[in-house]
Amino acid sequence: MAKIQFSRGINEDVIPEVRLTRSRTGDSGTATFVFTNPKALDQDVSDDITGMYMIDEEGEIITREVKAKFVNGKPEGLEAVHIMKSSEQWERFMRFMERYAGENDLGFNKAQ
Repeated sequence: MAKIQFSRGINEDVIPEVRLTRSRTGDSGTATFVFTNPKALDQDVSDDITGMYMIDEEGEIITREVKAKFVNGKPEGLEAVHIMKSSEQWERFMRFMERYAGENDLGFNKAQ
């Protein structure tokens, strides 16, 4: 049931690359999502992108930091940044990501 939407009610089918960083103290972190040719940018689908909504059985996590990437004037990707300012927000985000990864066959590679 874990899903990502850019416009309410329209699930994003493209699986993103996700990069995570966390402070040394563990009380803040950042998740950067990179979507290549997402459905949200298709002509027939693209309603207004109002943010990125990460939805699961616990509820919804919202980020408004979404940028489009253009190549030769055509939309090619979306980048969304989610900032977590507490260990509780980090833990909630990780629970969402575990569900999302499980449903979409995502793996985890720890930085060297």
